[in-house]
Amino acid sequence: MLQQPKKKKVQAVIDEETFMDEVEAMERALYRVSRSLLKSPEDCADAVQEALARAWARRGRVEADYFRPWLMRIVINESHTIGRKRQRVVLVDEVEQPAPAFEPPDERLKQALSAVPEKLKVPLLLHYLEGFSVAEVAQILRIPQGTVKSRLHHARKRLRVEWEAMKE
Repeated sequence: MLQQPKKKKVQAVIDEETFMDEVEAMERALYRVSRSLLKSPEDCADAVQEALARAWARRGRVEADYFRPWLMRIVINESHTIGRKRQRVVLVDEVEQPAPAFEPPDERLKQALSAVPEKLKVPLLLHYLEGFSVAEVAQILRIPQGTVKSRLHHARKRLRVEWEAMKE
């Protein structure tokens, strides 16, 4: 018995107009995530710009349903690349604490968030601040959904501990 060849799934790819609309809608979120990973606003702008250039060149390779997580992953990767380059060259006048991606209403909350390690903070920001689902965060960070849930749990727990310590 001959087997019929499997039909390939037809992908809905991103056209130029859709790309521009999606990027415009995500612009602030891309910058906030980059800002949570990098120290200077200039580096964040460079990371987002480079990520958008890379995404534009490869826009025909991604399905429309996965565009947002795909683009966020590119921004995170580019932010890490720029961060690694910056670690090699540290200018004395740039030695400062990274500014938060957003300004919490309470100074204690700001301090508590800064105490959360990046490994836990990124899923926390993506899920609660940017509104990505657990599945999307898992796709962006390239980790299992269970790991995302675990990191969210540990991030909330760490944030709670830091918050309680500041109350005392």
